[in-house]
Amino acid sequence: MGSALVARFMGIEKIAVLGAGQMGNGIAQVAACAGYDVTMIDIKQEYVDKGLAAIENSLARVVKKERMTAEEAASALARVGIATEKSAAADADLVVEAIPEIPDLKFSTFAELDKICKPEAILASNTSSISINAIAAATSRPDRVIGMHFMNPVPVMKLVEIINGSDTSDDVTAAVVAASERMGKTALACNDSPGFVSNRILCPMINEAILTLEEGVAEPAAIDGIMKLGMNHPIGPLALADLIGLDTVLHIMNVLHEGFEGDPKYAPSQLLKDMVAEGKLGRKSGTGFYDYS
Repeated sequence: MGSALVARFMGIEKIAVLGAGQMGNGIAQVAACAGYDVTMIDIKQEYVDKGLAAIENSLARVVKKERMTAEEAASALARVGIATEKSAAADADLVVEAIPEIPDLKFSTFAELDKICKPEAILASNTSSISINAIAAATSRPDRVIGMHFMNPVPVMKLVEIINGSDTSDDVTAAVVAASERMGKTALACNDSPGFVSNRILCPMINEAILTLEEGVAEPAAIDGIMKLGMNHPIGPLALADLIGLDTVLHIMNVLHEGFEGDPKYAPSQLLKDMVAEGKLGRKSGTGFYDYS
């Protein structure tokens, strides 16, 4: 069965995206461009208005690059509705949660969605590190809970990391893979484990680069330059940490360290902890390993 047919077989035509921030509006954009009816939900009107404006600006850039016609962009934008109440997800076939990485907030949100959404709805999380099994345990439908970890920026990056919980049904996985492919993404699946695949490999590498700096082995420009020129990485690990946000890197390292029962290879470096404590978070704070002021 073709991917589009699988998505239709599972009844995915209406998508709700919870969160209108950078990830949420990006997910809403690619879903709308794939022909889905989308409702983008956040807790304040100003947040959804800002998210909708971001989609409009992003689509305008795509039109300018002649990758889409103005008519296609207008049609996609018209498929995005906005709301400030979770109840707007009641008729969604697939809900994609893209709210902050706070475990208790995720769990309470999924417990609410479980009550609001129709029984057959699939509940997906864009989490980058929180256990899908733990999220699923907050619901009465663990077989219909799954991870859809989009990469940032969503309209550009091709990967969706699909994370199967212990109880996620094969049909749900197939439907979510199909929906991802309809959005123009490559969906690659893994099982629930701390950091999944992407961050289990990426964040310890970034942490090792920070340790290399902390120990005085080389300066940031040399560390990043060696990894870019020698390993063909498009961006150095320290510059990438600044882009991701050092607080996010620290959070993921803590998830890995705890999830692997204190294995010292996942312990965050002291320099990383110190920089976060000092508010040096990277691009978003104006300073990190590099200065962005």
